[in-house]
Amino acid sequence: MSVLQNIPNIKHLESGNFFLLAGPCIVEGEKVVMEIAERMCAITDLLKIPYVFKGSYRKANRSRLDSFSGIGDEKALKLLAKVRSEFGIPVVTDIHNPEEAEMAAGYVDILQIPAFLCRQTDLLVAAAKTGKTVNIKKGQFLAPEAMCFAAGKVREAGNNKIMLTDRGTMFGYYDLIVDMRAIPKMKQFGYPVIMDITHSLQQPNQSSGVTGGEPAMIETIARGAIAVGADGIFMETHPDPASAKSDGANMLHLDKAETLLRHLVEIRKVVNKF
Repeated sequence: MSVLQNIPNIKHLESGNFFLLAGPCIVEGEKVVMEIAERMCAITDLLKIPYVFKGSYRKANRSRLDSFSGIGDEKALKLLAKVRSEFGIPVVTDIHNPEEAEMAAGYVDILQIPAFLCRQTDLLVAAAKTGKTVNIKKGQFLAPEAMCFAAGKVREAGNNKIMLTDRGTMFGYYDLIVDMRAIPKMKQFGYPVIMDITHSLQQPNQSSGVTGGEPAMIETIARGAIAVGADGIFMETHPDPASAKSDGANMLHLDKAETLLRHLVEIRKVVNKF
């Protein structure tokens, strides 16, 4: 895929595998970031999966004011740049307002637009103008067909390096559902389509102000996504989800990553025959 070929240092594109965006929800500190990067690089090299390290340098969308939102922008971005340099892999992070685009672009290879912000024209245009690949997450409130307009804003701003990610659709106040029809519908736009297999299992708006989740269903969503033709998988993983400072309730335990990815590689082999 031409979009992937434009991402610096991405490996194993010749394998025919799906590609993977994976890492912690937020950059918590150097120790955990480097541990996750090292283990995920080893797994993806073994399985020949094109890999992008994911980590948010700051989280702007928190339910409560006292929720952890980061270790400091510059410190977190420098850690992401260290991952990129030491492991020779591309890195993706979220941005939340137009002023962040140019700053973050100096440290990472892919700028990600959070789902709640996917209609923000100024944000999309600012991301596009950096020249970086832009991964746009589908809003929980949008039909997949509507993502053509988000992609169109980036394209019309002069950047055709676009990826689209589904992360579920609101189902009442406290749950999300995944409609697998969204994957082929968004693929019709001509961009790589990714399934976020952890955020799509969130249970938001809990009375505690802390989002819940169903991590036991991660492999179910992942298998379905690969089976219907997803180009990539997005997931958050952590060596101890219970102590993660953001989204621990729906993360994949790092110890389970290799088994999951082995299963998905086998499904992909079958899909590639058709």
